[in-house]
Amino acid sequence: MTSYPFRSALITGASSGIGEAMAVLLGQSGVACVLVARRGDRLQEIADRYSNFEVLEADLTTDAGCAKVVARIADEQRPIDLVVNNAGFGSSGWFHEIDSARLDDEIALNIRALTRVSRAAIEVMVGRKRGWLMNVSSVASFQPAPKLAVYAATKAYVTNLTESLHEEVRGKGVKVTALCPGLTRTEFQSVSNTSDYQTQFPEFLWCTAEDVARAGLADVVKGKALSVPGALYKGLVGASSVLPGPAKRFASRLTLKSR
Repeated sequence: MTSYPFRSALITGASSGIGEAMAVLLGQSGVACVLVARRGDRLQEIADRYSNFEVLEADLTTDAGCAKVVARIADEQRPIDLVVNNAGFGSSGWFHEIDSARLDDEIALNIRALTRVSRAAIEVMVGRKRGWLMNVSSVASFQPAPKLAVYAATKAYVTNLTESLHEEVRGKGVKVTALCPGLTRTEFQSVSNTSDYQTQFPEFLWCTAEDVARAGLADVVKGKALSVPGALYKGLVGASSVLPGPAKRFASRLTLKSR
């Protein structure tokens, strides 16, 4: 059992995947958690396993949902040490064929909600001179992603914002980390209409939600700006940082042709 420095945590998108895996790891270590998602029944199933878990049902694509989470973070009578912005989804397909309302929701959740929750967390944590913020991004944030264009663009925002915040709060007792996983077996594939990835990409490219969650928690404790689980993906991210734009676009075209 891992020991963490946080006494309490709030996790968005905690009803499945990486968010659920983090909740389980923290619960096993005795960390009190506030679980946030739209599926209150699913959250309750997870919360019932631990005596110190709280369920907060909220749709973060709405102003009301964001306000509920911001208010909970701001409650100084029940302080939150670690905030994990994990809620998000993707849309796969040709950009001009994807429903515009779906793209609006994707941007609202991946960018607007994450920004509001991050700001609320940083404000409280800087005031206390203590806290941890983890924003879940993706290796897709480091290069173009045809047929996942909006998802990759939103995650580029998440990574850039998080690295900026990491530097802003340096020396203020607050640690901010962007978790950037590669291919991970979660509900993301079914929601984003990328279930065919399961057969298109070899097994060695896939990570488990548990491994990603464990790596992210370890790295936010260490205060790393970026957490990229897996040696292969660390190498890919490192290579993408030195490749010129045309080379990145060429690589993305090859990936597109393989689908």
